[in-house]
Amino acid sequence: MHALKRFPFYLETISNELSSVRLISTANSISYSNENNLKSWKEIPGPTSLPIIGQMLHFLPGGMLHDYNKLQEILYNKYGPIVKLDGSLGSSTLIFLFEPEAAFHIFRNENWAPVRPGFQSLEYFKKHHSRKSGTVFNESTGLLTEHGETWRKFRSVVNPALLQPKSIKLYRDTLTEVAEDMVKRLNEYFINKAIQNLKKRKELPLEEKGVLEKLLEIDHKVAVIMASDMLFAGIDTTAHSVIATLFLLARNPEKQKKLREEIMSKQEKQTYLKGCIKEAMRLMPVVGGNFRQITKEYNVLGYKIPKDTFVVVGNQYMSLMEQYFPQPSEFIPERWIVDKDDPLYYGNAHPFAYRPFGFGVRSCIGRRIAELEIETFVSKVIESFHLEWFGPSLKVRPATINYLIGPYNFIFKDV
Repeated sequence: MHALKRFPFYLETISNELSSVRLISTANSISYSNENNLKSWKEIPGPTSLPIIGQMLHFLPGGMLHDYNKLQEILYNKYGPIVKLDGSLGSSTLIFLFEPEAAFHIFRNENWAPVRPGFQSLEYFKKHHSRKSGTVFNESTGLLTEHGETWRKFRSVVNPALLQPKSIKLYRDTLTEVAEDMVKRLNEYFINKAIQNLKKRKELPLEEKGVLEKLLEIDHKVAVIMASDMLFAGIDTTAHSVIATLFLLARNPEKQKKLREEIMSKQEKQTYLKGCIKEAMRLMPVVGGNFRQITKEYNVLGYKIPKDTFVVVGNQYMSLMEQYFPQPSEFIPERWIVDKDDPLYYGNAHPFAYRPFGFGVRSCIGRRIAELEIETFVSKVIESFHLEWFGPSLKVRPATINYLIGPYNFIFKDV
């Protein structure tokens, strides 16, 4: 068992044997080591590496990391709170962090425009391949694919429209209709048709206009880019969270009954519903963690990590650690609503152990509308049906996001 398992990050007392080891925290560094004995990032522990192919051997069938679903668990249990995966065949080295305080200091101290890589193919398509169809992105390709000043300018334009709770609430009735109907097809034809319809609504006051309407009044190109990005980033991710929540409710009928009672009460604050969704995101997150290409050098857990290194925060595994969430493998929505003196209270965990929507200025801009979508759909289904599940548990296929693999063995019974 590695050091941080034996000695939690927040220590009230430190033994004499650790007297020479202390927490170093400055504006851009955090280190759990002797400050005069920092090691190179190249010495960070990780799987054995071979020339040219690097650590690829471990990912092949029969290799230690073949089961990607258990990647974070294996890395943490074998190597500890900081792990290095070497790049191979031109790919970049990845530094995995499983210590939330260390991750928090890095993310908090990044500059005004953090670099969040991961969509290079989409960026290339937008900037090059899309020209063949006559679509040209001269200034910005959107929030998913831009960085630096270009990203900052685009984000500053769309923030007022997408982060206003009043704007998001305008979609409640529409989302209810979608949830009841369960079928909605969106493509370029419908987007263009919607734009034409929205142009007829210019006389409406600003507070009654939706996100797309507000963006159209600011910049037509921005509105089109954001419509595309929201479809790309918001459909599979929201569907994942809905299915995960319904699955866990089906497997936990007593929790489902408690939720139905709250929904049928028609009370304005649906605290248990929110708790169920948060707990589903903890147990079955849509992404494995948060990703950054750091913009400065950091001293972390005894190692110097240079600028431009790719850092992955293993939130998916940290959300399942007993030290942060008691009974971590159980579906307990109550942990999100109990009093602070309850051992299950989520606030006892480090806030960076659970970050489903990211952190800081590059956190998910569609969070509010995503939460409304999930809450609306789940509440309508539970209000109308008693859910059961038969057969084996849902399986997860990790990719850019985590995909839940069917069959979806739900049984819907009228209530």
